[in-house]
Amino acid sequence: MAGKKSDSLRITPQVLLKAYACGIFPMAETAEDPNLFWIEPELRGILPLDGFHVPRRLRRTVRQDVFEIRVDTDFGAVIDGCAEPAGDRPKTWINSEIRRLYGALFEMGFCHTVEAWRDGALVGGLYGVSLGGAFFGESMFARERDASKVALVHLAARLTAGSYSLLDTQFVTEHLARFGTTEVPKARYDRILAEAVAGYSDFFALPARISGEEALALVAGGAAQG
Repeated sequence: MAGKKSDSLRITPQVLLKAYACGIFPMAETAEDPNLFWIEPELRGILPLDGFHVPRRLRRTVRQDVFEIRVDTDFGAVIDGCAEPAGDRPKTWINSEIRRLYGALFEMGFCHTVEAWRDGALVGGLYGVSLGGAFFGESMFARERDASKVALVHLAARLTAGSYSLLDTQFVTEHLARFGTTEVPKARYDRILAEAVAGYSDFFALPARISGEEALALVAGGAAQG
């Protein structure tokens, strides 16, 4: 993984979008560190929408609509959740600059959230950047079992319906590997990225809220077409 320190005062939302189009994204060492580093992995995580796998037990949870799934209703709460320490993530890389930049992208319509709610409380979700036909997943969190996984299934359904061609996960984790995430070398990723960014997509091709049954049907349809 390549990392280059950046003067975060020079980073604007427009610069950030150009970086994504080139296969680069920022991270911070800690929440307290005001600086950002540009990251350009030699191996990139991609979750193929035409090969998205939903484990059997999770399919049941999605189908039962255990969570109310909302889109783009509370970006601040989602990024707060993503910044919370977790069992496998004692420290966060989400600092004030990350919050500022992605908050600006959200206001501009380039950053989106998929949120899992239960009994009026946000219990999980994710956020990422949409550019052309590419969606770059940034972070996800869960305060209840399967909350972030259900949000991911709904994200995949939304991207499939919206004609996206790339779901970028940055890296491959054990969690994401269960859904079919694979690693591709940088040269191949750059070709996939260029084609995806040049494409057209519609994050709101679906209504703001759909059922779990509808989400599963879309994901299965995308896999069948692949």
